[in-house]
Amino acid sequence: MFANAARSARIWSDWWRARPLSVKDAALAAALMLLASVPTMSAIGVQLGDLPKRPPDALAVALAAAQSAPLVVRSRWPAACLAIIGAAFALHQALSCPQTFAGVGLYLALYAAGAYQARFRRGLVAVSTAGYVLLAVVLHSLGSPNGVPEFVAFYLTLAVIWMAGAGMRRWRADEAERRRLGAEVAAAAERARIARELHDVVTHHVTAMVVQADAAQFLVGSAPERAGAGLAAISDTGRRALTELRYLLGVLEATGDSAVAGRAPTLGKVGDLVEQARLAGQPVELAERGEQRPQPVDVELAAYRVVQEALTNAIKYATGQLTAVTVHHHDDHLEIEVITDGPADAAPAVPSGGRGLDGLRERVRMLDGELAAGPRPGGGFGVRALIPYRSTP
Repeated sequence: MFANAARSARIWSDWWRARPLSVKDAALAAALMLLASVPTMSAIGVQLGDLPKRPPDALAVALAAAQSAPLVVRSRWPAACLAIIGAAFALHQALSCPQTFAGVGLYLALYAAGAYQARFRRGLVAVSTAGYVLLAVVLHSLGSPNGVPEFVAFYLTLAVIWMAGAGMRRWRADEAERRRLGAEVAAAAERARIARELHDVVTHHVTAMVVQADAAQFLVGSAPERAGAGLAAISDTGRRALTELRYLLGVLEATGDSAVAGRAPTLGKVGDLVEQARLAGQPVELAERGEQRPQPVDVELAAYRVVQEALTNAIKYATGQLTAVTVHHHDDHLEIEVITDGPADAAPAVPSGGRGLDGLRERVRMLDGELAAGPRPGGGFGVRALIPYRSTP
C-alpha cells in the first residue's frame, strides 16, 4: 500500500513539475484582487441579477477573492478555474453581494477556458450553459428585474468571449503547424544540401580512382614504373577524398571550429583538381583571367564544385579527351567555363546517377547565379557558370 502511495505521489509530482504555474497568470490574479478592493472600480464590475444589495461583509470579500484568485491556474487548469470562478460569481449574484471589479474574473476565466482547455471542450460548454440557465432561473425567482432578453444578451456576451479564446487557440495551433512544416522544409533542404556535398566529394574522387586503377591494371605488365605512378595517384586521390570528407563531417558537427572553415575547398584549390584529373589520364588545360578577390565560403565552394563536377563528367564520358578550364574574374561576378572535346553522347566509363548537374544548378541558383550545361554545336560538352560576387563577411 505504501509503495502504491509513493508511486502515486511521484506521478502527481512529475505532473505538477511538467505544468508549472505562469508568472503572468499570478500577476493577473494579484492585480484583479487589488483592483477589487478599490471602491471606485466597483462600477466596472459585472452585474447580472440587479437584486437589492446587502451590506458588505466577510462573505462578500471571500466571494470576491474566489472570483480572482483562481486565475493563478487559468492556463494550467482552465476548466477548474472557470468552475470555481463561475460558482463564486453565481453565489455573489444570488446573495446580492455588493458589486466589485472581481466579477471581471468570469470573463478572463471563460477566455482562458476557450484558449487553453484541450479535452472535453463540448462538455465544458454544455455544463457551463446549464449552470448559467440555473443561475438565471434562481435570479428570476429571487425577484430580479431582468427578463429573458437581458439574460440572453449576457449569455451571448459570454459566448463571444469563449469564441475569442477558441480563436486564439486555433491561431496558436496553426502557428505551431506552420513552424513544424517550416522545420520539415528546412530539414529536407539540409538533407538535399548534404546529399549534394556527398555526391560532389565521393563521385569525383571515386571516379578518378576507378579510372586510375583501370589504367594501372593494364600497365602492370608492360610499364611497371607507370603502373607505380598510377597507384601513387590513387593513393593521393584517396587522401584528398578523406580531407574533403573530414571537412564535410566538421560542417555537420557544427562545432564552430575555425579550422573547419579553413579546410573548405576554395577556388584557389582548382589547380589541385586539374592536377588530379591529369593523374587520372585526362589532359586538362587551366587558364585564369582577371584578379582574384576574396569571397565568402559559399561562393568559393560553389565555384570549386562547378570545376569539380565538370572534370568528373569529362573523366566519365570523354576519357582522354582534351578539357579546357577557364576561370574569369570579372568586376562583379565570377565566370567559369569548362569545355571538353569528343562526342557528347559517349557511354560513361563509370556508372552515373545523373544528379550531379541538377544539384550544381541548385547550388548556383541559391547564390543568384546561373549554370548552363550541354552539348556544344561543334562537338564536345560545355559547362558555364556565372556566380555574382558577394561582400566578404
